[in-house]
Amino acid sequence: MEDSGSRGNSVRDMTARSDCLTAAYRCFQSGSCPSQCVADLASVIFAGVCGRLTGDDREDCYDKSVELTCISLTLVKKMISSLTAQSLTPQVTLYCVEILRVLFEEMDLMSQLVHQFQAEEQIISHLTAKSVSTYVFYELHKSGTVSPAWQQKCVQAFHSSPVCTELDACLWSLTEVLKRLLKGAYGERSQILVKVLAAFDSSLCALCSKFLPVEREEVTQCSVDLTRSTHWDTTFCLLLDLLEVLTASGVICGGGVCLRSQRLTHIHSSAFLTIVSSSSSEHFVKKRVLLLLKRAVLQKAGEDWALGEVLSTGLKHEHFTSDMSMLAQSVLQAVGADWLHCVQVESTPFFGGNNLGKSGESQKPDCVMLRAICLLLLKSLEIHIQTADGSGLHGATEDNGYLQTMWGFLRRYSVQQTEDIHCCCLVSVLFGEQDDDMMEAAKALLTIFLHHRLCSGLDDFAVLAGACASGCNPHCHFLLLLQSISFDHSILLDFLISTETCFLDYFVRYLKYLGADWQGFAAACQRMSPTVSCDATGSGLTYERKTGTGSCRDRVESGFRFQPMAPGLRLVDYDSSDESDPDNMEVSEETCQRLMGPEVSVCKQSRFSDWDFRQDKCRPPGSIRQTQYLTSDSTDAPSDPNSSLERRPRGSPPSVVQSEHSGKVFCEASARAVFCLSELRKVVTRLQTKKLFPYNPSSLLKLLAQLEKCSQESHPFTSQ
Repeated sequence: MEDSGSRGNSVRDMTARSDCLTAAYRCFQSGSCPSQCVADLASVIFAGVCGRLTGDDREDCYDKSVELTCISLTLVKKMISSLTAQSLTPQVTLYCVEILRVLFEEMDLMSQLVHQFQAEEQIISHLTAKSVSTYVFYELHKSGTVSPAWQQKCVQAFHSSPVCTELDACLWSLTEVLKRLLKGAYGERSQILVKVLAAFDSSLCALCSKFLPVEREEVTQCSVDLTRSTHWDTTFCLLLDLLEVLTASGVICGGGVCLRSQRLTHIHSSAFLTIVSSSSSEHFVKKRVLLLLKRAVLQKAGEDWALGEVLSTGLKHEHFTSDMSMLAQSVLQAVGADWLHCVQVESTPFFGGNNLGKSGESQKPDCVMLRAICLLLLKSLEIHIQTADGSGLHGATEDNGYLQTMWGFLRRYSVQQTEDIHCCCLVSVLFGEQDDDMMEAAKALLTIFLHHRLCSGLDDFAVLAGACASGCNPHCHFLLLLQSISFDHSILLDFLISTETCFLDYFVRYLKYLGADWQGFAAACQRMSPTVSCDATGSGLTYERKTGTGSCRDRVESGFRFQPMAPGLRLVDYDSSDESDPDNMEVSEETCQRLMGPEVSVCKQSRFSDWDFRQDKCRPPGSIRQTQYLTSDSTDAPSDPNSSLERRPRGSPPSVVQSEHSGKVFCEASARAVFCLSELRKVVTRLQTKKLFPYNPSSLLKLLAQLEKCSQESHPFTSQ
């Protein structure tokens, strides 16, 4: 009876404490002070955090004890967060400050909190880590000091702790503290960031040496040993989160002091690549590793949690160039050692698990992984070229080998095309759903192409032919980009204004090259004019070509699944804004002839009459109506210019769209591209005149004007 009464008293006591803490939380939530005095509430909180049950009480009251601990931890975090945000009234602020002083100075609550890192209940361990990180940041913000108890616990765990909840809590709490510091890393807070990093530098290096040995032979052995633990995946993903924060801190600190811990992602890049190709690693772990390496090579570490803040200061630390070169060389060496052959990409995941699909239906590969792998290789090649190691004809030949290896890797996962079609279309197919990645890939391929052009010693047409075989013809990439946005200049304007992609850098570099190689652009227009479209089943791209005067058609189909953007889809509808001039949106016949030449309208004769392509009759719901053309002798499509198959897209030159002659295939692609760039120049000029453009576009406008001049000079009769 006494035991039963004792257990009943324990339950009632914990219920009373829980009610007390709940009432206090509601008071803070409403902005008022609790009815208890500071000492009493502090005692209840401390008992709730530290309460450990033994014997029969542990079995009978365990759930209630866990609940009480969780409420206590939540209340502590609530008070600290409110003080940090300065969202309380002066009276409540003084109350909370006094409670925290009693808890952390008189009762030494921090020692009890870090002890809870190793709690059996993971929810307690995690809530403790959240409370601790909140208090550590509060102290750093207030006095610039690092909690000794927290620092000691984390350093100890990094050096010697096995894979367990304690190590997880230490990793999570340090990651959270660094994230908060990075979001406002300026002035004194930047100095505090360096102080915190210095306190953990050696222990973090030791931790990574356990998970990621530098030597390749040690990596394989280490992965096998560590993955025997079922908890390893969770801990390793937390380590990846921390490494991304450390990498971002190296970018944010700029030209300041750079510690070894901030360079760990680059230093251990070879080990990361081995984990990706290891059969013992889970798919989601490999994916997380690839995304970390991708962000590192793009210098975009931390972009997911930066909340739009500019992370980079523009300054580079002393090891930046060597670290990026180290990462690039690790990737290229791995690819050269047949790394891609060992990488396995699973099917596309969806909310709730892997999509098994219908019986007999082929599953699409995880495009996030495919994009990360390809972009990692392309950017590594770009970095390689920008160093001394990437110079010379041998380097250009080597680069081509890497590209061919990458295209072969994509073909393994049904991103296929026949040998009759060049590889340039793969860029649009693979990166079309991700604008920022597509721009980065296009910029890297432009660098690779220009390097090959410089080193090969061949004439421009031979270089372009080889570039198509390697998938790096910049004219093809640009035309495919324009095609994917339906030649809509307003979408290009969105890209120019946005800071989320590197489009401006890519666009300016490409326009400079385009001005020097207009004939190559014209040749690409001839080759790329067979418009990409999807059939009803999404079977792939369809190209048709007529040879000579015969009626035989060579039909080539690839495994692409390409669905361009709807023509009206844009971030900002400039045509409907108050500043737009609707009268200028219509295109006259005179304008078309001035930009593209009178043959666009006349379309009587052309040396490009051997090309022929047709409109797919079936499309997926919501897809673009891509306008395509038939020769005059074709009977496969209606010739009525007002038919639905030949309806003019908004913003397109009417004379081009309504042409029925196969001889104007070249003019169609070229005319729409030039017209798009001309309209872009006009709208940018108008915005600049009204001081609405976010930066000085003078150089860009000059390049666009030069291209219009090149177009007019290529049709000398337009001046008559």
